[in-house]
Amino acid sequence: MTEPILRVSHLSRYFRVGGFRSKGTLHATDDVSFDVAPGEIVALVGESGSGKSTIARVLAGLYPPTSGTITFEGKTLGKKSSRQVRGHMPMVFQDPFGSINPVLRVGHSLLRSLTLHRPELDKQARQAEAVALVEKVGLLPGAEVLLRYPHELSGGQRQRLGFAQALASKPSLILADEPVSMLDVSIRIGLLNVMKSLRDDEGVSLLYITHDLASARYVADRMIVLYAGRIVEEGRTDEVIATPQHPYTRLLMATAPDPRLPLAADTDVEDLGEPPKVIDPEPGCLFAPRCPLVMDVCRTATPVPVALSTTQRVACFAVANP
Repeated sequence: MTEPILRVSHLSRYFRVGGFRSKGTLHATDDVSFDVAPGEIVALVGESGSGKSTIARVLAGLYPPTSGTITFEGKTLGKKSSRQVRGHMPMVFQDPFGSINPVLRVGHSLLRSLTLHRPELDKQARQAEAVALVEKVGLLPGAEVLLRYPHELSGGQRQRLGFAQALASKPSLILADEPVSMLDVSIRIGLLNVMKSLRDDEGVSLLYITHDLASARYVADRMIVLYAGRIVEEGRTDEVIATPQHPYTRLLMATAPDPRLPLAADTDVEDLGEPPKVIDPEPGCLFAPRCPLVMDVCRTATPVPVALSTTQRVACFAVANP
C-alpha cells in the first residue's frame, strides 16, 4: 500500500469564547483523523460551521492544534515547522484576494513566490517559470497575464491565479478552501477541471474543502463528511454518494437531489432543525437533536467511526448496530 502523503491523527482545535463573566470553549474540530494519499483528491464536506476550514488552517500552520498530530511527507509537523515544509502544502483561499495583492501586477506575487520557494532559479528562469505556471492553469497568453492587475481578471481567472501561485513552490499537496463557492455555476466546472489536471498531470494531491456535494462528486476520489467538528462518514466518493449511511449524509444528499430521479421521489430524511451545541458540548452524538434514528445511547455516548467495508466508515450507533 502507498504511504499517505498526509496523516492527521486525533486532531482537535478549540477556541476560548465569551466575555469577562461568561467563558466557554468552542470545539471547532474534535478528534479528527484521516489520510490523503499521493495523487489523490479528498473532499471535506459539510455545512457551514462544521470545521472544514479550521482543519485547513491548522494544516497550513495558521492555527496551532489544541491536540493531535499532523504527519506530512513522513515528518511530524509542530508549531515551529520550517517554511520549506509548509511551502509544500500551500493553501488556495475562498477569496483570491486573500493571497494576491490587489495593487500590484499579477506577475509580482507570482515571481515573489518563486524567489521565496525556488531560490535556485535566476531572474530569467523565474520569469519563464511564472509564464509556464499561469499557462498550466489555463491563463493564456501567460506573458500578457503577468502584466495585468488583479482587478483586470475575472473571478474565475483570479482563482486560477491562486492555484498558479500555489504551484510556485512545487507542492505535494494543495489545500483548496471553497475555491469555487464565489464563482458562477458556469465557471466552476473549468476550475474543477484545473484541479483534476493538477492531480493527473502534476501528481499533486488536493484536500478540497466544500459544502457543495455536486462539485465533490465530480472532482474527489474520496469524501469525508464532517458535522460539528467531527467525522460522521468517509469513503470513496462513488460509494458515499450511492449508499450514504449516516443520517446527516443522507440529509446533505437530500439538499442536492439527483436530477435523474423523478420529482416525486420520496426521501426517508427528516431534519428536525436543531443546531449543534459546539460550545462546551456534553457527551453524546451532536447530531442527535436533528436525527430521525436517535436512540437512548446517542444522548449519552459519542459514536466513533467504525468500518462498514474496507473503504467506508460511519460514526452512528443506529447504523453500526441496527
